[in-house]
Amino acid sequence: MEEIKKKQSISLSEVKEILGKVDVEAMDQIQRWTYDYVTKFSKLDSKEAKEMKKQLVKDCDLTEEEAVEIVNIRPTSLAELRSFTFGWKKLILAETLEKILHVIKAHS
Repeated sequence: MEEIKKKQSISLSEVKEILGKVDVEAMDQIQRWTYDYVTKFSKLDSKEAKEMKKQLVKDCDLTEEEAVEIVNIRPTSLAELRSFTFGWKKLILAETLEKILHVIKAHS
């Protein structure tokens, strides 16, 4: 069994990029299911997703995990964004929520 060298949260777009480098015939069943899923549901290219994640962490004071959730879902309204941030069990100021929406729109 391989040793885990690094643990990092990555977006669906980044998963698609990684699995896209593997021959589909060489994938096991879970990898194929995952690749099929990310191909259907990733909404950005990998580079754009990485930039959005980085900006959300830096400018909006989100954790990498929180930023990945936002990149994957890309909420379009304050109400939708609040429904995700509510589950994080921390207070997100309205000003920060607006900033998050601005980052999402800038990368659309």
